[in-house]
Amino acid sequence: MKICLTTTTCIILLASFAVIGCEDMSPQSTGVLAGVTSGALAGGVAKAAGASNATAVAVGLGTGAAVGALAYVVAKHEATERQRRIAEERARLAYERMSAERRAQLRQQRYMAVSTVQEQHNQGASSVMIYDTQSRQLISNQVYDVKNPPKDGQVQKYDTYSAQYVGG
Repeated sequence: MKICLTTTTCIILLASFAVIGCEDMSPQSTGVLAGVTSGALAGGVAKAAGASNATAVAVGLGTGAAVGALAYVVAKHEATERQRRIAEERARLAYERMSAERRAQLRQQRYMAVSTVQEQHNQGASSVMIYDTQSRQLISNQVYDVKNPPKDGQVQKYDTYSAQYVGG
């Protein structure tokens, strides 16, 4: 039983690598495929490791949801001086104005994403920068152009940083 499940999981994984590499797929299709494949693979591995059906399904759904929580970054580039200044100001004001409870929650999260102005060369629907709530400064001079503007309070992954969006 476990050999069959492991073989099926490997076939799904190999097929997804072949399909994900297709250039003619839209970014949305690639993202959905990556989430579904990751979830199926994680659930299959959990089941092959001896987990119950319910646990394997939970692992698969959780993994698929985590992959789906990634921000769809259209482009990443150096911020202009104007973008950096506005992002710093918005982050500082947002942090000062939020309740003590939300501030404490953000300190545990550590990073927050804040909108900045879009310049002519920006490619996404929104541009965000990442602010470190512990050092109270932007983590870098990188701007992330995202396909869809994040919702307030939404946690998304930008490179290696998980950041909660606070608007701006």
